[in-house]
Amino acid sequence: MRLKATVLNASDARRLARFYSALLGWPVDADEADWVTLRDPAGGAALSFQTEPLYVQPVWPAAPGTQQMMAHLDIACDELDSAVARAVELGATVAAHQPQEHVRVCLDPDGHPFCLYVP
Repeated sequence: MRLKATVLNASDARRLARFYSALLGWPVDADEADWVTLRDPAGGAALSFQTEPLYVQPVWPAAPGTQQMMAHLDIACDELDSAVARAVELGATVAAHQPQEHVRVCLDPDGHPFCLYVP
């Protein structure tokens, strides 16, 4: 068995794929009406997006009675402040709660948390 992709549900798969394609510099590998796959040029698992008509944005950090995140992405970067600025320029927001000093939790345009960090 091999992991082929991580899939994020979204209100609009193409919109969210454009965000991550620009953020990561990954090209689109498949583009269908409700499904888009980005391929890592260096190889490895892909990142896919599926339009879900009933999608509800997660709340982070989790709170009782709210939609909780099911997963988050850890994204390594060379320099934290410029990576955060680029993510925000592309449509992300910086989460109000930051649990670690050297990691920045951001929310993508559909509310999925992702962490930027310098390895």
